[in-house]
Amino acid sequence: MTTSASDTTFRPLAGPEELGLFQQLSYVLDHELADDLASGRRLPEWMWVALREDRVVARAAWWAGKKGEAPQSLDFFDVDDALPAVERHEIGLRLLETATAAVVPAGAQRPEYGRFLPGDWREDPVAREVVETRLNIMAASGATPLVERLRLEWRPGTPLPEASTRLTFRPAEDREELISLMALVAEGSLDEHTRDELRTMSPRASAELMYREEFERYTTPRAWWRIAELKDGGEPVGFVIPARNDYNPIISYIGVLPAHRGHGYIDDILAEGTRILAEQDVPRIRAATDVPNVPMAKAFARAGYVVFQRAINMIWK
Repeated sequence: MTTSASDTTFRPLAGPEELGLFQQLSYVLDHELADDLASGRRLPEWMWVALREDRVVARAAWWAGKKGEAPQSLDFFDVDDALPAVERHEIGLRLLETATAAVVPAGAQRPEYGRFLPGDWREDPVAREVVETRLNIMAASGATPLVERLRLEWRPGTPLPEASTRLTFRPAEDREELISLMALVAEGSLDEHTRDELRTMSPRASAELMYREEFERYTTPRAWWRIAELKDGGEPVGFVIPARNDYNPIISYIGVLPAHRGHGYIDDILAEGTRILAEQDVPRIRAATDVPNVPMAKAFARAGYVVFQRAINMIWK
């Protein structure tokens, strides 16, 4: 599909050979695009540009977890920041609506929008304008903010926390045990994605969805996934899921059961997950937590993780 408005043409890429055209504008995830196309996590028809002759003035792209799935997130959206503000807004909104109509089936839920941001984006006037330009276009299309997140990183050379003297760790017995614990952790969760899911589904359903869409995809050993228990054969107090996704080693998920919160066990559990990945001689360990989740952010800081970016997520109701 190609549409035109005055001197601007809106169309998807004709194929992977046009990746260079798409990269006339830049974003921190550009280096992942070629591999995503090769693996089928992106399709050329999900990658749209607004063109003035051969100049890209806006672009948008969707991503899926694996080949053959429907698009799961809108993670690229850029406009040419050299354009006047009004023009940026008009072209960006036109591209977004035209591309969405072609990529997202009629009546389907629009995939969440996410963007990585500099850690100091509010204090830097240039960065703030770039971010707010894109968020304002999303808002004009009907999107509402869901959450702002901290993106965190542990780097080799950072001292590893000591092993827990209070807890023991073992692999999860099976899928059922882990999902049951995840459902319990959802109670009182400060994670906004979980809280949003619980508005329309049960804790059990939310846990099953996360397991299916995230944990089942990991090809790294499931023996890394650890259940934390009180010593001397005590009951579970929480768990951690260290893994490697398609891009980085990560602390995918970590939680403490409601009955055991308030005792600092999160530090012991995070230390265990961090050690498991550090022992694999990884170049980094990535993690994320919501800005309002202050206890979790402080736990990451105590474990030696640093904030290297932020992220904002928006959704369409």
